[in-house]
Amino acid sequence: MTRTDVPSGGPDAPTGPSGLRELAARHALLPLRIFLGVTFVYAGLDKLTDSAFLSATGSGSIGELMNGVRDTSAIPAMVDMALKAPVGFAVALAIGELLVGLGVLAGLLTRIASVGGALISLSLWLTVSWAVTPYYYGNDLIYLMAWTPLVLAGAPYLSLDSLIRSRRSRRTA
Repeated sequence: MTRTDVPSGGPDAPTGPSGLRELAARHALLPLRIFLGVTFVYAGLDKLTDSAFLSATGSGSIGELMNGVRDTSAIPAMVDMALKAPVGFAVALAIGELLVGLGVLAGLLTRIASVGGALISLSLWLTVSWAVTPYYYGNDLIYLMAWTPLVLAGAPYLSLDSLIRSRRSRRTA
């Protein structure tokens, strides 16, 4: 057996260099799914458990953050909407991040969850990190771009989406 040969272990087992490349290509989005999923779950839980953040005023509050970025954001009207109910906005943001992260990690409704993640990242880029210069220092734009492959491809492997799809195809066959 050569270094690149792997014993047969089912339909996904690679059988040589081209098999390894195919396996890697098939699962290429998995690290991205894990990273974005864990990051968004963490961000949501961090916001929900931070009493200072979930306040309308005070140091570290969502209200202070929104007031601080209002004049430098690309769309001040978005910030104004958040400032009408800052605590409600913060809770909605945190729950949205949590649901997006869990959906992407489980691979359930992955494209929909990824669109949600992209929209969250877009809104944060246009408001909170818009004035960051140079632009590549702000992480929200990078997150927006990272969601794009998952919006396009979903989670074709190692996901609840693929499990549901394979069960449906077996039922219809």
